[in-house]
Amino acid sequence: MEWHGDLHFKSLPLLDKAIVKCVDCPRLVEWREEIAVAKRKSYENEKYWGKPVPGFGPADAEILIVGLAPGAHGANRTGRIFTGDSSGDWLYRALHNAGLAKIPTSSSINDGQELIKTRITCAVHCAPPDNKPSTSEKNECNKYLVEEFRLMMPTVKVFIALGNLAWTSIFATLTELGEDLPRPRPKFGHGERTIFIGNDGIKRIIIASYHPSQQNTFTGKLTQDQLNLIMKDAAEFI
Repeated sequence: MEWHGDLHFKSLPLLDKAIVKCVDCPRLVEWREEIAVAKRKSYENEKYWGKPVPGFGPADAEILIVGLAPGAHGANRTGRIFTGDSSGDWLYRALHNAGLAKIPTSSSINDGQELIKTRITCAVHCAPPDNKPSTSEKNECNKYLVEEFRLMMPTVKVFIALGNLAWTSIFATLTELGEDLPRPRPKFGHGERTIFIGNDGIKRIIIASYHPSQQNTFTGKLTQDQLNLIMKDAAEFI
């Protein structure tokens, strides 16, 4: 992945504001705005967010969860990552079960949800057509992920990858930041984990989980118990 190296923010809130204003990928800008106007019939009376979706959670989080991209009628509608769709239902239940979320649901930005020692972000911040960002779009958005990781390295101890793209992105981003990760890199698989000692001497872990997409949850490839266990392991590590 490419990083342009021209971003440097003093805080996560400033980075989040920059992400929300981003218009660097024309295809994604057109798609997210089109969806916000066309809407899904069940949400036709709601005002869609229709912009890039920043990360969610405290700036001093010890657990960082990385997903793929906002859902067209989930985060692209609500303005909060993994909020307002089935994937979010699964994720926040698991987080609440592990004591990492205030409530077990995430339906809107005004629902009172708070994450505990945990932040959620994504490799691509705009909802992509068919949930498939292009390679160039992933590379373009990677500059934000690198900066988010940099700002969080003083406190984060656990990285959780939801899906193979997130797994690849975590390794690539940490390498971009100069971290010495074990080689060869393990292949993605649910429950796979890698422990490394950071350049600052802090012990950290990268944990893989299947993404809580409907494709995985409806088919039983990922169960709620499996996802609960991933979050429980993360909570115990910190």
